[in-house]
Amino acid sequence: MRRIFAVLAIVSLCAVSAPRASALDAVTQAHVDQLRAQIAALEAQAQQFRDNITAQQDKAVSLSRDISILQSQIGQLQAQLNATGAQIDITNTEIDDVEGRINATQADISQKRDTIGRMILFLEERDHESLIASLFKYKDLSSFLQQFHDLAVVQGQLLATISDLKDASVALQQQQSELQQHQSELQDLNAQTTQQKQQLDSVKSEKSQILKDTKGQEALYQKQLNDVLAKESAFFQEAEQLESQVIAGGLYIVHVTATSVPKKGTKLFIKPEANPRLTQGYGCTTYARCGHRNGPYGGQGHNGVDFASGYGTPILAIGDGTILAHGTNDGWGNWVAIQHPNNMVSLYAHFSAFAPLAVGTIVKQGQVIGYEGNTGEVTGSHVHLSIYKDFFTYQNPTNGQLYFNYMQGTVNPLDYL
Repeated sequence: MRRIFAVLAIVSLCAVSAPRASALDAVTQAHVDQLRAQIAALEAQAQQFRDNITAQQDKAVSLSRDISILQSQIGQLQAQLNATGAQIDITNTEIDDVEGRINATQADISQKRDTIGRMILFLEERDHESLIASLFKYKDLSSFLQQFHDLAVVQGQLLATISDLKDASVALQQQQSELQQHQSELQDLNAQTTQQKQQLDSVKSEKSQILKDTKGQEALYQKQLNDVLAKESAFFQEAEQLESQVIAGGLYIVHVTATSVPKKGTKLFIKPEANPRLTQGYGCTTYARCGHRNGPYGGQGHNGVDFASGYGTPILAIGDGTILAHGTNDGWGNWVAIQHPNNMVSLYAHFSAFAPLAVGTIVKQGQVIGYEGNTGEVTGSHVHLSIYKDFFTYQNPTNGQLYFNYMQGTVNPLDYL
């Protein structure tokens, strides 16, 4: 700034002491113009510095807020892990208790079987004795007959007890099986929650590193955003041309057409995430810039809707169906398509990771099929959902990646969620 004031002072002196412009020689006038140009350049540079500082401060605030939200989500997941771990410990204790009761019951059964065996052996030995020899062992006939009656009663009671113990053993084994199934489900939940927490930890670490290293270089992010938009536009323009060639030549890999399309407002499906926020609608949205070839979708509308709940959030199948196709390409990142009973197809994109579901796997409504992410040409983490009444896939001959039709054949998902 001192340099600016010094230059201003020189200009002011020149303005006071110089004759009128018409009387200045060409050299003096050129020098004044040069000084004024320097002043303007320095002022512009100072303003640029101020703008950069403001942008960096804004970005630092934004990153700090994101880190705080991630920390809260990680804390919730850790609490869930702790609760699930406690439930697993309780279930393990219950399984141990049931196993102990099963062992005790089986031991009781064995003991009573041994008792019955000894009684049978006693009766068998008795059968080999003569009646007179047996009678001589007792003081009178009534004692002899009472012995046989008592043996018969005890034997009946033991057989009834063994039957009851067998029923109890079966019931305990069933309870043990149910507890083991519950234990397996809890362990799956624990593994899923651990994976989600690891993903959030990774995102938090990345954002913290960005905050530490750059303090929010807004200009760099804006350049990256513009680069993404340019790549996204180029991708969809290329896909539009390829799609036209595929339709003209019938070069489909998979082609599914709905047998019927319910009327709008029919609630067929659930949302792909639990309580997500809608970040972009269907069709000619403000972001889509329909008709502009340099728009993010090459001049076309948005062929689905976007939801966001946070990186790593489980993505759910919106309805019962079968995994029809899945893949990874430059524009959509990781994507999955599900064929539903009426041959409508739901398409999910930008996963950070897939659930282990192969093509042909039957899935149920609400089943986890992947996790929210930002793969492909995107400007932030979300899940893209499209619903098709006519769906097909084809291969890009340039890179060998699997593509699917874009706008043609889609319906507005919000009409059926």
